[in-house]
Amino acid sequence: MSLGSARSGSQSVTASGVTSRSAYNQSKSVDNASRINVSRETPAQAAPIYAATSDDGSPIARQLVSETRRRERLLGRGLPKPTKTRIMTVANQKGGVGKTTTTVNIAAALASAGLQVLVVDIDPQGNASTALGVEHHADVDSIYDVLINDFPLADVVAPCPDIANLICAPATIHLAGAEIELVSLVAREQRLRRALDTYSEHREKSGEARLDYIFIDCPPSLGLLTVNAFCAANEVLIPIQCEYYALEGLSQLLKNIEMIQKHLNAALEVSTILLTMYDGRTNLAAQVAADVREHFPDQVLKAVVPRSVRISEAPSYQQTVMTYDPSSTGALSYLEAATEIAER
Repeated sequence: MSLGSARSGSQSVTASGVTSRSAYNQSKSVDNASRINVSRETPAQAAPIYAATSDDGSPIARQLVSETRRRERLLGRGLPKPTKTRIMTVANQKGGVGKTTTTVNIAAALASAGLQVLVVDIDPQGNASTALGVEHHADVDSIYDVLINDFPLADVVAPCPDIANLICAPATIHLAGAEIELVSLVAREQRLRRALDTYSEHREKSGEARLDYIFIDCPPSLGLLTVNAFCAANEVLIPIQCEYYALEGLSQLLKNIEMIQKHLNAALEVSTILLTMYDGRTNLAAQVAADVREHFPDQVLKAVVPRSVRISEAPSYQQTVMTYDPSSTGALSYLEAATEIAER
C-alpha cells in the first residue's frame, strides 16, 4: 500500500486596486482570520459516503449541504429498544484509535435518544470516566472494588451529570494493579460478567428500567481486564484508525477474540467495526477504509468518524462531543454510528 500525497486547498482574499502596504496587510489579516475560522472542521474531513453535490464549487458549501442532508435523515428518527440488553466490549490492542472516544460518544447518543445505557470503564487511565464527568479519584469506590473486593456494581455506578439515562462505573488508579491481583482469584475471567448479571437482577427487583446497552471500555492490551470484558459481552465493537498500522493490530485482535470464543465465551461475536480519524485528504485513509470494508462488509458501519478538533476538545471540559458541540461534524458522525448500531 503506497502512501498517497495529501493535497490541501487554500483560501485567498484579493483586493483589486490596493496599492498601499497597510491595505495589503489588512487583506492578509482577513485571509488568516478566514483560515482560522474554518480550521475547526475542515471540509476535507467529511466521510466519502456522505459526499454532497452542489452547484457551488466551494468546499465549505459542499460540506454544509452534506451535513444538512445527513441531519435531515436523522431528524425525528426514534431509536428502537433492543429485545434484551446488548453488552458491547469496545476493544483494540492498538492504542490511540479512539476506543474511549467511541465508547462515550455512542453511549451518549443512545442515552440522549431515551435508551438506558451503562458505561463500564476498565481502563486504569479512567478516560471514559473523565469524559462523562464522573469522579474517579483514588478515594472513590470503582470497578476495581467490584472486580477485586466483590463490591456490588450498584454501589459503584454514578450518573452522568449532562445526560439522563446514562450511568458509569468509574475506573481509578487502583485498577492498574488489578491485572496482578486477579491472577490468584477464583473464576478470574468471569468476575465482571457475574457483577453485571447481579446488577441486572438488582435493577429488576428495585423496579428500575432494564438496561438497553452496556459498553465496556478496555485498555489497549489483552490482559485479564480485557479478557473479563470479552467474557462479559456478547458483542465486540472495534474502532479502527484509518492508517496502515491499524490493519496489523486488527489481525492480531481477531486471533485473540477467536481464542476467547473457543475457550471462554462461545457467544461472543465481532458485530461492529467503526472507522475513526478519517482524513479524506489522504489516499491512505481511503485505501484503508476500502480494505476494511472489503474484508468485513457486514460489520463495518457506513458512518465514518472524521478527525475533529471538537471531538478532541470535549474531554478537557469533562464532556462528550454530543453535549460539548452537538452541531459539530464529529457529533453528527457519532449520532449516525449510534443510529446504525441501534437499528441493526
